[in-house]
Amino acid sequence: MDNQKKVALITGGSKGIGYGVAEQLLKQGYKVAITSRSLSAAKEAAGKLSDKENVLALEADVRNYESQQAAVKKLIEKFGRLDVLVANAGVGNFASIQDLTVEDWNDTIDTNLTGVFYSIKACVEELKKTEGYFISISSLAGTNFFAGGSAYNASKFGLTGFTQAVMLDLRDSGVKVSTIMPGSVATHFNGHEPNEKDAWKIQIEDIGELVVDLLKMNPRTLPSKIEVRPSQPPKK
Repeated sequence: MDNQKKVALITGGSKGIGYGVAEQLLKQGYKVAITSRSLSAAKEAAGKLSDKENVLALEADVRNYESQQAAVKKLIEKFGRLDVLVANAGVGNFASIQDLTVEDWNDTIDTNLTGVFYSIKACVEELKKTEGYFISISSLAGTNFFAGGSAYNASKFGLTGFTQAVMLDLRDSGVKVSTIMPGSVATHFNGHEPNEKDAWKIQIEDIGELVVDLLKMNPRTLPSKIEVRPSQPPKK
């Protein structure tokens, strides 16, 4: 098995951080499956990545466990193994508690927290076979609360704690687990259109490079929780 290319599954991989991670892993010789709720969006992203021969575009909704199971099944049928899960899919619904709707609360928790549970649950047996790596993309909002962030804070505080507990659950199985907690990243998140004013922010390739660094870490060492932020504040 060691002489085969390693395989990564990236949820929400059609844009933003997930796309940046996919690109960096392809450059390292990985085969990569990217998921999106929209198959056309996943295929469009796959067509833009540098190594199209080693990309699998999948339609999958992290809010649905059967959808995640189906995606993993297709990945195994195509590539034969799974070495890395990057649970990246996420949404942001921001409003004060007076204005936050039940629908937005459920969407945030179902995607950012329950969706990661479904993702690792669908992948865990395959990761145990390869003694692979599970990486969740949390946020500095997983330790720092802010007004208007009750749903998002709850999802990311929960995700940070969830991932750390899973890390302890899987250590004896040889599966490594980390959570990355970025600050401001130049992405399309929450309807934002990246532009030249975002140059001060973390770039998606930076998170991709961080994932690569984790995967290259000596097996005896586990950076289980990584906070990452822009090195400089925005210019006024």
